[in-house]
Amino acid sequence: MAIDRVPALKRCRALGLEPAFIGRSKQSNRQPKRAGKKMSEYGIQLREKQKAKFIYGVLEKQFRKYYEKAKTMSGITGENLLILLERRADNIVFRMGLAATRRQARQIVSHGHILVNGKKMNIPSALLKAGDVVTIKEKSRGTALFKDMAETATALDVPAWISFDAQNLAGTIERLPNREEIDVPVEEQMIVELYSR
Repeated sequence: MAIDRVPALKRCRALGLEPAFIGRSKQSNRQPKRAGKKMSEYGIQLREKQKAKFIYGVLEKQFRKYYEKAKTMSGITGENLLILLERRADNIVFRMGLAATRRQARQIVSHGHILVNGKKMNIPSALLKAGDVVTIKEKSRGTALFKDMAETATALDVPAWISFDAQNLAGTIERLPNREEIDVPVEEQMIVELYSR
């Protein structure tokens, strides 16, 4: 499996993102650098795609597959693309507050700590759907990673489309999110225009 090993804060600065978008943990307060020269339309479109790939931790080949799938769905292609990315198992774990970053969430899923509808799930890119119930495996709850999570998870901001039971470390996808509920600073229409060239 290919892995992006570029330091996260360095990528944040290069893409003009606030470090908060890589996770919930406290990050550096350094401001992203502003580009000195004006970007071309292609450059802006490319940057939006790179931002989305970076935020969700997806490499080019897989990102292109999400785009192709988004095109076949009813509705607006760009919004469909973001909704597909939000449905990833690792993103759901992150949104539930079971991980401080999406990278950590990917690790949690890969290592088999998660159950979806009572069945082991170890594929971070698996697309979950409305009605799916995500829980921490009973055996994993005793590990250092999850011992204190019931206390800290209650303070986190879980989105409205997911219901979360902090005591039992369990969440249900009540429905799929709409664009207003996806708080990523990405102009998805630019990505559609880039791929439509």
